[in-house]
Amino acid sequence: MLKQTLQQKLLQKLSPQQIQFIKLLQVPTVSLDARIKEELEENPALEDGSLTNMTDPVEEYPDRDPDESYEGESTEYEEEFSVDEYIQEDDYQDYSGSYGGDDDDDRKEIPIAIQDSFFETLQNQLDLLALSNQDYLVGQQIIGSLDDDGYLRRPTLSLIDDLAFSQNVNVSEAEVESILRIIQDFEPAGIGARDLQECLLIQLRKKDASNPIIAQAIKVVQNFLEEFTKKHYDKIEKQLGVSSSELKDIINEILKLNPKPGDSGSAAGKQLHIIPDFHITNNDGVLHLTLNGRNAPELRVSRSYQEMFEHYEKAEKNDKKMKEAVQFVKQKLDSAKWFIDAIKQRQQTLLKTMNAIMEYQYEYFLTGDERLLKPMILKDIADRIEMDISTVSRVANSKYVQTEFGTFLLKSFFSEAIQTDSGEEVSNKEVKKILEECIANEDKRKPLADEKLTDILKDKGYTIARRTVAKYREAMNIPVARLRKEL
Repeated sequence: MLKQTLQQKLLQKLSPQQIQFIKLLQVPTVSLDARIKEELEENPALEDGSLTNMTDPVEEYPDRDPDESYEGESTEYEEEFSVDEYIQEDDYQDYSGSYGGDDDDDRKEIPIAIQDSFFETLQNQLDLLALSNQDYLVGQQIIGSLDDDGYLRRPTLSLIDDLAFSQNVNVSEAEVESILRIIQDFEPAGIGARDLQECLLIQLRKKDASNPIIAQAIKVVQNFLEEFTKKHYDKIEKQLGVSSSELKDIINEILKLNPKPGDSGSAAGKQLHIIPDFHITNNDGVLHLTLNGRNAPELRVSRSYQEMFEHYEKAEKNDKKMKEAVQFVKQKLDSAKWFIDAIKQRQQTLLKTMNAIMEYQYEYFLTGDERLLKPMILKDIADRIEMDISTVSRVANSKYVQTEFGTFLLKSFFSEAIQTDSGEEVSNKEVKKILEECIANEDKRKPLADEKLTDILKDKGYTIARRTVAKYREAMNIPVARLRKEL
């Protein structure tokens, strides 16, 4: 039996414009240029105002009477904007040109050094050796089998099988080992090792073996590597029969070695360049906030597209192709306006959020002292700017601010509250700072255990559990007391 009912629902849906704004809000300054360039390439109705000569707008776009006829200009429009081209959805030309900026300070390109990669460096050294064709192929196979750290993790038999199947080369284990020893003499030192112990020994054996410190360091790596990694220095002293001062020199020699020699060849390529989204300056005790110039691009809707749309609107609309052309141009114009509005809304939201954070943590931004950071959660800022917590989260998780004492991720200014014995609420950042100072000033021969650190904090009025101290220590990448021990 059919039954008809009436049901009322309340739904909340995001419009396409809101989705576009949310996506743009998440984009950091370093990626905003690419996102704008992508939009410029996809939408010919959007223009970069900084690339257009606006000094004489009267000559470039003369004022028109809305009722004025376009006779004599239709041919020019048809040549410049072919309706058939748009209907066929042909590829557009690059409207972005050589996208540049209006702020020289913010848009400076970071030079990238051109250098050989890690594997190219090893290949160049292999090319200099007088090897037979077979030995050369074995060398290439070994170099290609190294991992990013410079280690040879694959068994010798696997290399032999690869050479037989891929290169049709039959070699013995002894031949592979012989070529491997040659490659282990390459730079950087330690390349081609099968494990950490072999890597360190290769580097030590390249040094002056007549030096007693080097000789003792080789013994430590050969025989007491586990004790060394666990910092059981007293056991090593007894086994070697050396004093604490002598062992300290030996340990320092080992610590100079590179456990990942492969990283040295690609370190330049792994550097991260942070472009701050905000700048805070201190003008005689008054903080001044500015937004990075890259966040305020000069975008505008194409005047040519607007005029073309007006021309098509006045034309005969009975033609199906003409209707499609009008619809296409209108869609591109609307899309360009939405994008410009989203960029402006992004600027306003960024400034509003950062200004609220700056006001909330005003004393900290004046001095840079982390102990002055107030407890602050996302809701505190969301209530101040009357926006949703998710909006503040999107800003805080991907934006950086440059101050006179460093560049920081906005997320780092948010912290939970801890209540002291006096009833005052302080930021857990303050507790972490005190922990860091205690560990920095400790006797490295007898580092402070977590229990002792808990007692110190309790004496200062911060009553927190030992497991919380351990959690803060791990969050600051500080190892346990045993691993902080030094001679």
